[in-house]
Amino acid sequence: MNSWINLNALWKIVVIGLLMGAGLPALFAVGLRALVPRGGTVGSAQAGTGTEAGAGATASPALLGKLIAGLCFAAILAAMAWGIYSIVHNS
Repeated sequence: MNSWINLNALWKIVVIGLLMGAGLPALFAVGLRALVPRGGTVGSAQAGTGTEAGAGATASPALLGKLIAGLCFAAILAAMAWGIYSIVHNS
């Protein structure tokens, strides 16, 4: 073993970096996608009609989508709070 490299600390840094660096933005994207109403994008033009799809109706996401988005955003807020706590507590 090389005494210059602490492999125990190195794998922890890599795993946390991957989870926080790629996992949280992906979780945020899932939360935003859950808020989009089913059936496509709101406000996009329908082919051949000359009108906008969202002009007369207001589409809202389903209850399950709102629940999934809320859970995703709560997990992101919890990770942010944990990060702030660990910085303040360890310094």
